Amino acid sequence: MTGPQSNIVHVIGAGLAGSEAAWQVAKAGVPVVLHEMRPTRMTEAHRTDGLAELVCSNSFRSDDAANNAVGLLHAEMRRLDSLVMRAADANQVPAGGALAVDRDGFSAAVTKALNDHPLIQIARGEVKGLPPADWSNVIVATGPLTSAPLADAIRELTDENALAFFDAIAPIVHRESIDMSVAWFQSRYDKVGPGGTGADYINCPMTKEQYDGFVAALIAGEKTEFKEWETNTPYFDGCLPIEVMAERGPETLRHGPMKPVGLTNPHDPTTKAYAIVQLRQDNKLGTLYNIVGFQTKLKYGEQQRIFRTIPGLAKAEFARLGGLHRNTFLNSPKLLDGQLRLRAQPRLRFAGQMTGCEGYVESASVGLIAGLYAAADARGETLVSPPGTTALGSLLGHITGGHIETIEPGTRSFQPMNINFGLFPPLATAPTKKPDGTRLRGNEKTVAKKQAMSALALADLDRWIADHLRIAAAA
Repeated sequence: MTGPQSNIVHVIGAGLAGSEAAWQVAKAGVPVVLHEMRPTRMTEAHRTDGLAELVCSNSFRSDDAANNAVGLLHAEMRRLDSLVMRAADANQVPAGGALAVDRDGFSAAVTKALNDHPLIQIARGEVKGLPPADWSNVIVATGPLTSAPLADAIRELTDENALAFFDAIAPIVHRESIDMSVAWFQSRYDKVGPGGTGADYINCPMTKEQYDGFVAALIAGEKTEFKEWETNTPYFDGCLPIEVMAERGPETLRHGPMKPVGLTNPHDPTTKAYAIVQLRQDNKLGTLYNIVGFQTKLKYGEQQRIFRTIPGLAKAEFARLGGLHRNTFLNSPKLLDGQLRLRAQPRLRFAGQMTGCEGYVESASVGLIAGLYAAADARGETLVSPPGTTALGSLLGHITGGHIETIEPGTRSFQPMNINFGLFPPLATAPTKKPDGTRLRGNEKTVAKKQAMSALALADLDRWIADHLRIAAAA
């Protein structure tokens, strides 16, 4: 790659955020070097050298842009020609109302697109410590498993103790080992999602006695020992280990991942299951299924013993057992400016989970906007941030502290956050009537409010794209 360093953007880390950032920079006509330490140096969670490897779930969650904040974020990213969303859409597998992907096909699609782009150079090898001084435009997207030399350098530069939390991985089961004389295919409430049929999950029913025994086994099961430096690390509530949820109360799982609502067992349609374990397709071939919500820190032998007590999984063969890894993120409202630049050294911009967003789509979306910011900087321009009424803008508000003046003053702890409508500014006027003129009642008001916020978000994003970006909005 030719040209002075000042015209090159360096992206460190080729996970979802880094891959998306590199794509956006190159698409804007700016050369980019994408640095990835794998396979030279692997992490505790990754298994391949593929770019944008999914190490936890294969789900991008809801694809409902009208009623769900993450579905809205999907729609916004598609309008911004997101590589991550393009690869996800091309490699989707049935998952009810969710967008789930074949993880290997997804990674392969992202890797090929980045390898094939003439403005992208992929550099394999670890960036140890702070990037060289002549790298004037850098995006750090090294994720929750940032290597120690770089993490230590950032910590020293910011004079700020890194915050950290644990993220747990769910086990994956071979489809052929599931007993379908006990289990059955059905999506909750028969909901049809992207690429789905309304019968996209495998469901395993439990009686009260089976459920009580299962919860007791989870609590008593032998867990992974923490290293000394991990003992005070909290969990992120959106990804709690199954046994930690069980410890919070005997009914917790029945109101979480094992809720029995919206499902009818065709083998015994008149009997209502007390609890239901769901498995979601994990690859395009349909040969692998992950156990939904079953992130765990149980030891491997315990996982096999306890999970095989689930009806239908007595002879389950596991393609991957659950695990646990530590995530690290910055105190972003204090350390980063409104364009994700490190206040202590503005040539460094951060993206992805390091900034305090949580979730695949959220991480990729922050990589997307970081790439757009960096490309504008390389052209000597300043990009106006997306409106706070959009999913992307509201997530940036959470990360950079732009939302803080709207809530009560005082010191508060910054925590990782999934996109949700609670991050959006309130509507100036909430809807009160249906299209036919009748008054909205009860839950109808909540639904109408979300739909109005989504419609406003997409309209405002389209205007922002037309006014500030050199791309056309995609339908």
